[in-house]
Amino acid sequence: MGRNTRKRRSPLATKVIAGAAALAVGGGGLVWANFYASAHESGPSHNRTRSAGAQVATIQCPDVGQKLRKVPRGARAGVDRELAQLDKQITEAYARLASTRQAQAGDANYVQNAILGPLKSKRTAALDRIGTNIRRVGGNAPQGLDRFAGCRGMGVDQPNDGNAGNGQGGQNDGGQGEDDGQGQNGGQGQDGGQGQDGGQDGGQNQGDNGNGAAGPFAEDFVDINDVQPGSRDLENGFAANGDGGSQGSFTAVCGVNENNLFNSDNLIVAPGVDNGAHHTHDYVGNQDNDAFSSDEDLANAETSCQNQGDKSTYYWPVLRLQDGTQEFDAGDLGGGAEGNVGKILKASEAEIKFVGNQRSDVVAMPKFLRIITGDAKAFTNGVANANSSFSCTGFEDRQVTDKYVLCPEGSQVVRTSNFQSCWDGQNIDSANHRDHVAFVQQDGSCPNGFQAIPQLQVRLVYDVPAPTVENGQVQNPYAVDGFPEQLHKPITDHNDFINVMDENLMNEVVDCINSGEDCQ
Repeated sequence: MGRNTRKRRSPLATKVIAGAAALAVGGGGLVWANFYASAHESGPSHNRTRSAGAQVATIQCPDVGQKLRKVPRGARAGVDRELAQLDKQITEAYARLASTRQAQAGDANYVQNAILGPLKSKRTAALDRIGTNIRRVGGNAPQGLDRFAGCRGMGVDQPNDGNAGNGQGGQNDGGQGEDDGQGQNGGQGQDGGQGQDGGQDGGQNQGDNGNGAAGPFAEDFVDINDVQPGSRDLENGFAANGDGGSQGSFTAVCGVNENNLFNSDNLIVAPGVDNGAHHTHDYVGNQDNDAFSSDEDLANAETSCQNQGDKSTYYWPVLRLQDGTQEFDAGDLGGGAEGNVGKILKASEAEIKFVGNQRSDVVAMPKFLRIITGDAKAFTNGVANANSSFSCTGFEDRQVTDKYVLCPEGSQVVRTSNFQSCWDGQNIDSANHRDHVAFVQQDGSCPNGFQAIPQLQVRLVYDVPAPTVENGQVQNPYAVDGFPEQLHKPITDHNDFINVMDENLMNEVVDCINSGEDCQ
């Protein structure tokens, strides 16, 4: 797989990569938290002795970015950099968590004293800088930001309900919650587990799929035949078009990343920050997309779309087969140095379609509108913003959000993301990158103050060798890239879009949809 040419990587970033790679690689290969690979398996062959200090599978921290609802435009660049710093701090703390299993087994307070305590101190300083950035431009910093400093541990099989330790409430979502996020006893997770031998080797070589990856695990997979037709755990964005409204569609043909454009940046969430995503993205459409791309760069770039008026960027985390392949990013942050390992699988099909609203006509999207659907941190954040699903060709009436699917022979894996399709009529982005857009309501209409825009639907098809699941173990699994502390859970799948269509093309899209035509 070819390497994408990155812009402006600093010497410091190179040093960080080297340091992280050195931390992640041990005598047994990558050691990203594989200690809990069989933490919650049942049966006599999996009996284990757990110590209190080795039950934390991963780290849960309040997602500060989702709580900052009113950040002055002049402060957003500085605030985004600090939010990216918070992500980096969690990733580094998780690396320490994953590489200190022996110390944890011998000291019940190790996680709190050596990992969570120092992490809270670092987060407190970053949160203080966020307030300073806001006040510097005359804004009012949210009260109680320091309440989001504390983090806690959680187990491998307990996706957060979205409330615990998050300091809910408070003026301007600054957070005046009852819990600072520490959790009792340093946040010991439930059933974090150690591996079949009780973790005596410090967690290495336990059900690691041959490469020490932090998941996925056998329970993260489901046979598509066991998924009920018409069922889906979450409903965001999946309201079908009704008999009225706008019934047309517009399909953008943009390829499947034949140009091998990959990076671990996120221009929407972490502009100007190298490795802001901490996982690798596939890109189609715009060919000048990284953390340092300005709107002008995007507008002047080449595009992989057949219609050259569409310079939009469509991007999503890569899907990997954890088969031991050393990809081009095996030693890089965002890749192997952060637990994203194995062969990158490009989609065999990438269907990008815009559809209408079941209750009304749609209006044009503004140029440079940014939309994120799904949540890369849904395992620790909770499922409120999760919005992607897995299925198999021939079985697409069966969609599942919190599992990877096992498809029968001759059937391919399908990833589907249906984006928010209501816009506030004013903003191309918002402080938390979500409030300026919304999903339709249950009746298909947009919330008050929002208007319907073309709904982006992305359907990705992959030819994935079916993993083998036996005796509670999974061999050669596939998984989406993600933040390392998210354990490659399928609930964290997500998709990103920046509209860079020219005005004529956007008007054509709107006309096709509102007139009931199917165009491309």
